[in-house]
Amino acid sequence: MEIGHVPFFTQEDYSHFYNLFPDMDSNNLNLTNNRKRNRKDDEGGGGGEKENAQNGNNSNSNNNNSLKDILASLILLEEEETKEERNRVDEFKHHIATFNASYDNQARTMSTQMAQFQAHCAQLDELHHKRAKKARHSAVVGATSAAGSILNETGSVVTGSVQSGSPVQQQQRRLWVKDRSKDWWERISRRDFPEEEFRRWFRMSKSTFNMICDELDAAVTKKNTMLRDAIPVRQRVAVCIWRLATGDPLRLVSKRFGLGISTCHKLVLEVCSAIRTVLMPKFLQWPNAEKLNAIKAQFEDISGIPNIGGSMYTTHVPIIAPKISVSAYYNKRHTERNQKTSYSITVQGVVDAKGVFSDVCIGWPGSMCDEEVLEKSALFERGKKGDLRDVWIVGNSGHALSDFVMVPYTHENLTWTQHAFNERVGEVQRVARDAFARLKGRWGCLQKRTEVKLQDLPVVLGACCVLHNICEVREEGMDAEWGFELFDDEMVAENSVRSVAAKNARDQIAHYLLHHARAGTGFL
Repeated sequence: MEIGHVPFFTQEDYSHFYNLFPDMDSNNLNLTNNRKRNRKDDEGGGGGEKENAQNGNNSNSNNNNSLKDILASLILLEEEETKEERNRVDEFKHHIATFNASYDNQARTMSTQMAQFQAHCAQLDELHHKRAKKARHSAVVGATSAAGSILNETGSVVTGSVQSGSPVQQQQRRLWVKDRSKDWWERISRRDFPEEEFRRWFRMSKSTFNMICDELDAAVTKKNTMLRDAIPVRQRVAVCIWRLATGDPLRLVSKRFGLGISTCHKLVLEVCSAIRTVLMPKFLQWPNAEKLNAIKAQFEDISGIPNIGGSMYTTHVPIIAPKISVSAYYNKRHTERNQKTSYSITVQGVVDAKGVFSDVCIGWPGSMCDEEVLEKSALFERGKKGDLRDVWIVGNSGHALSDFVMVPYTHENLTWTQHAFNERVGEVQRVARDAFARLKGRWGCLQKRTEVKLQDLPVVLGACCVLHNICEVREEGMDAEWGFELFDDEMVAENSVRSVAAKNARDQIAHYLLHHARAGTGFL
């Protein structure tokens, strides 16, 4: 039950009561005087009225005294309440002051402890630095003494310094690196190793392999240390190319080259990164105006269609299910065909008439269609800026017809002219399909799920495209056993025509091919 606050009178209320007292006194005085006059005028009953008047005055006086006592009590109560409130405020201020003093004391204590802790950490760091410096000094001394070691008759290593007048101290050197056999690499790196077998393992000739090693020498070379010699450049490049060509797991590559598994994985990523940095600007770039004119002439000889600057195709590379955004990399079409859950990333490429890549876009999720991948590529941005004016990039039915992308007719009930045009466009599109078939056939790592992490995979795939260009430019042929058949389904784009001007241009080209005897009759 909640108890309300007892009301107290203010000073104004007291003044109101005090103002009433004079009025009451004056009224009583007038009443008394009137009564006295009446008693003088009245002769008969004067004694009784006088008595009554005196009794009334006494009662009024008693009432006034009681009211004054009540007001005095109220004033005292208010003064006590004010005093208690003042005491509570003083006590609260005292508690606040005590708390602030305690907080300041604790803060000073913690600051002192933190300073002591930092000083202790600095001492530990200095101690560790001295120990590491001492260990390096001991290693230098050991390496210096090992330089003067000699082999005894049993082939064991004898270490230690030789002093005059004292026998040579024999001590077995401790191995800190696991001893692995390198016989296979030493045999395959000899000059007399058969060319055909080398080409079968590395998908290229010795001369091409040596050229790649020379180009990457500055970016891949590591210095020797006092603890061990660095891995040679040729062995580093060989580990990477073997891994890309065969697609063997790292444990088998480790056994082949006599290196650790983690070392092989690190070498693959380092060499692929060096290929992207050093060789990609030389062997995979968009052609200049002079080279683009030559490409147009070559494609016109193939199809009869003028101003074709490249053939575009998009393929999928299988990957292990990622930990994040799994649904984005889910490949529905491959899953339905293989009856096995498949995840992939896309590789979009534009090739010239010889199957050499001039533009690649790598790494978008496998759930995206060909048109969506094109919209995410640098090629699309180049076309939007107008850099592909008077240039046609031939795509498949999965792309939309635009100002720079030429695609076949996809609607039903095609005319004779449209059939003839599709046949010619198919010949250009076949150039890109064959190039991707050779890419996947030559580099076996693209045919199956790889152990490379998703964030590192674009670098590896880009290195495969660069090495493909090198082999194509140097006319490295494909063996029959390297053949690979593509299984990328083509889906018709939802919006197959994006430009009315491009639609009219395609109709004019189709009419030109038919009426100038440039169209074939393979569709009949």
